Amino acid sequence: MRINPRRKATPARPNKTKSAKTKRAPLHPPTEVDPKIEKLVREIIERVADKWTMLILEALEEHGTMRFTRLGSLVPGISQKMLTKTVRQMESDGLVKRTIYPVIPPRVEYQLTTLGRSLGAAFCGVWIWAEAHHDEITRARHAFREQASANNK
Repeated sequence: MRINPRRKATPARPNKTKSAKTKRAPLHPPTEVDPKIEKLVREIIERVADKWTMLILEALEEHGTMRFTRLGSLVPGISQKMLTKTVRQMESDGLVKRTIYPVIPPRVEYQLTTLGRSLGAAFCGVWIWAEAHHDEITRARHAFREQASANNK
């Protein structure tokens, strides 16, 4: 699915009249997409859709600049290896800035960049959507489990 960033998506509203004038045209993907942009969007979605990137982003947003060990403690269940891999990837994408202080023992701190904060703001919409549809999703999951259980009997 391609998303046209130039077209503002609006929620569908029921038509009160059957007039052709009042009907909204459905949103369609753009006819031409810049392959470079499409590739970038896919890469970013792959990276931020993983479990750890958003949790690290959230921890840095809530707690500000912090050291590696503190960051790891705020992301439950993440291994040191995965934390290292994820913050390096985030740094390469410009989402995180790593500062190394020339002291012994070495001190390294991480902080969100402006780009990283803007990504967090963009994903805030997902949180709002999940919150608004929590009950509906819970009901759907429950109904699915019941149907699957009934089919397995």
